[in-house]
Amino acid sequence: MKRYLDDLIATDLRRKMVLVTGPRQVGKTTLGRHLMAQMPPAQYLNWDVAADRAILQRQSWNPRTSLLVMDETHKMPDWKNWLKGVVDGRLPEQSLLVTGSARMETWRQSGDSLAGRYLAFRLHPISVREWCEQQGGSPAAALDRLMARGGFPEPCLADNPDDAERWRRQYFTDLIREDIVEFSRLHEINTMRLFVELLRDRVGSPLSLASIARDLALSPTTLKRYLDILQALYIVFTVQPWHRNVARAILQTPKVYFFDTGLVRGDEGVRLENAVATMLLKHAHFRQDTRGKSTGLHYIRTKDGAEVDFALSEDSQLTHLIECKLSDNTLHRALAGFAGKFPEARAVQLVRDLRQEEFRASVRIADAAVWLAELDA
Repeated sequence: MKRYLDDLIATDLRRKMVLVTGPRQVGKTTLGRHLMAQMPPAQYLNWDVAADRAILQRQSWNPRTSLLVMDETHKMPDWKNWLKGVVDGRLPEQSLLVTGSARMETWRQSGDSLAGRYLAFRLHPISVREWCEQQGGSPAAALDRLMARGGFPEPCLADNPDDAERWRRQYFTDLIREDIVEFSRLHEINTMRLFVELLRDRVGSPLSLASIARDLALSPTTLKRYLDILQALYIVFTVQPWHRNVARAILQTPKVYFFDTGLVRGDEGVRLENAVATMLLKHAHFRQDTRGKSTGLHYIRTKDGAEVDFALSEDSQLTHLIECKLSDNTLHRALAGFAGKFPEARAVQLVRDLRQEEFRASVRIADAAVWLAELDA
């Protein structure tokens, strides 16, 4: 399946090295191979393959290669300086695509050593828009499939639900057994697994690490480190409450969501909220990576408990207020209230099963699938 970033990356490869990060099995390697077919002669080297590792260490790849794709090189000792040397020494006509996940994204955020030498993209799971553009069908059918299967390519494209569930069980096991060990100590694995299981039941709710820490007999500081690891591995992401003062927002309680909606435990309403969260984050990251916009994803909650599920911002101004509902088209009171406080923001109530779109006051009651298909990615 062609991915939404293929053409953009192909264009940018002619200018600079391109760095693609994202969750395990989200399609980074497949994307690289699609681009190789468009830019022959091409060569793919994976650090995890012994023969490829030797070529990488000697830097003995074919100098005539138009596109060189390097995967998992962040596992190499002192890989940052090594990659800097590769970029500075490569031939002008040779394009370089580097793919990776957790450690590479963490390093990218630090702005270390390669400043000005690369362009970066974050590859996300399949969204309603991407499914409709690449596979066809209606937005409603796409949303139903993504809520049931999640947006990772293999389970999403699987012929039957059993194959999707088998993939998910193995995926979760591999994440715990292999990736988390890179960041934490071996004796912590069982506790990390239990923490993830607890998070699966807390999707969409303000996350009290202090409360979970008491349940697990851990310190909140340790649990915060675990949460940082899960975010670095693209297992979960957090949504912070909206506040113009970023520092104050970070100190307030976040909500947590899974990149793989299939991992969520809860009713259809919770799964819908998680699916919407993944697509809004994909939209925000796409705008950041391709247009340099400062798009942010948040939620809004007052001290008396009035809450709107999501808010999008740009340049420190709210642009959208978003509430998710399965079938209730009754105007959400908190959404209407916040729409009055933030008239510059577009207020929309997304309803999965909606007979007729309408406007009530300044709030758009919209078909969730159709609205999600209109996002940027």
